[in-house]
Amino acid sequence: MDRHVPTPDNPWLALRNLTPARIALGRTGTSLPTGAQLDFQFAHAQARDAVHLPFDHAALREQLQARGRDSLLLHSAAADRHQYLQRPDLGRRLCDASAATLREHAQANAGGVDLAIVVADGLSALAVHRHTLPLLSRFEEQASAEGWTTAPVILVQQGRVAVADEVGELLGARMTVMLIGERPGLSSPDSLGLYFTYAPKVGLTDAYRNCISNVRLEGLSYGMAAHRLLYLMREACRRQLSGVNLKDEAEVHSLDSDQPGGKTGNFLLGED
Repeated sequence: MDRHVPTPDNPWLALRNLTPARIALGRTGTSLPTGAQLDFQFAHAQARDAVHLPFDHAALREQLQARGRDSLLLHSAAADRHQYLQRPDLGRRLCDASAATLREHAQANAGGVDLAIVVADGLSALAVHRHTLPLLSRFEEQASAEGWTTAPVILVQQGRVAVADEVGELLGARMTVMLIGERPGLSSPDSLGLYFTYAPKVGLTDAYRNCISNVRLEGLSYGMAAHRLLYLMREACRRQLSGVNLKDEAEVHSLDSDQPGGKTGNFLLGED
């Protein structure tokens, strides 16, 4: 009697090469295989480490200076990481000393700017360390060619998205973009988010912002993120708004769009 029982085909196995999602992990009895369980624990540890990794603002400032970009280092009203995680409201405002520093800078450089770029550690300083400089290189090259003016890059320790509203208001900036580490996932501990706001001021809700998410090597490319941000800037100034009333309709090239008759457009919107 043949005691060999063939392993049934698993139609999900082929999809594992196409996604980092945890599918087709197999089983040992009623449990996960040891390898899959260890991979999960490792990914969970990476996510936790990303949340608690200190913001290396000194290295980032040196890199910006090497590129000829001035920067200002500020701090939110959250005194430390523990308070930042426990009190989200404190991460949305600058501490008194930082607010005073920014007012002095604004008075010494009267006139305002088109865009204030704010960088905060958020929930993944790892994302900020890895992706801020490459993204800014792509974006500022195009922004400079179009004539947009920018303030010194504002670095905020223990900052959340809404702190950019106070920064923009104090600087007199027409627009702000916040570069911030997003909440880590089990396959993306280094995802960078961009939050764009027109006419920033303290008290705005998320309905007044546009989000460009998942900027990283395995997600949205630096070039595409810069392309979408510039589109939002142009449309925001033309329509004088941002947020839910400003949709991302930036034209993107399809695979065959470089050929005669190739299509462009946002595939989410369909064809007219």
